Amino acid sequence: MSDKSDKDDKPKKKKGKGLLMKALIGLVLVGAGGGGTFALVQAGMIGEGEKAEKKEKDIPKLVKKGEEDPYAPKTEAKEGEGAGPEIEGEGGSEYKTSYYAFTEDFTSNLKNSSALVQINLACSTRRDGRVLLWLKKHELAIRSAVLVVLADTPEEDAFTPDGKERLQKRLTAAINQVLTDTEGFGGVDQVYFKSFLVQ
Repeated sequence: MSDKSDKDDKPKKKKGKGLLMKALIGLVLVGAGGGGTFALVQAGMIGEGEKAEKKEKDIPKLVKKGEEDPYAPKTEAKEGEGAGPEIEGEGGSEYKTSYYAFTEDFTSNLKNSSALVQINLACSTRRDGRVLLWLKKHELAIRSAVLVVLADTPEEDAFTPDGKERLQKRLTAAINQVLTDTEGFGGVDQVYFKSFLVQ
């Protein structure tokens, strides 16, 4: 009897191991499938259509001439000036250009020089008024970034038109970087010098 009972026990053990192996393989496959799906979602290959559309809607839009800008900052008429409607020319760019003037001058030393530069800046954008609002909101961080750019400007760039043009591009990039870091989008097209003095 002992021979027969030993033979009966062995096949049962094999069946148990087979079921356990199948269950483990099933768990591994389910885990791999879930991990693969998670990786595809994280990579943006699936499930991002709605989110990508929302992100696109959140960036400031180009405003065509004659269109109303829902984010346009309220303007107050200065004494002696009428608050009449904006008049736009028919030629040139099809987009409206808005300007933001910084209230205070920027004063900094120049790179490897004892000379100082003092400038007054303005920015332009063809995007909606959110860019102007962000420029005002983050003026402190922008001032810091502008001063860093000025301190890294060689003295010879302050005296030549080409050098000033390079400086304008660097300032535009620095301002857009601050806006991108804080709001997720830059939007400044150009920086202008209202005054430029080297001492």
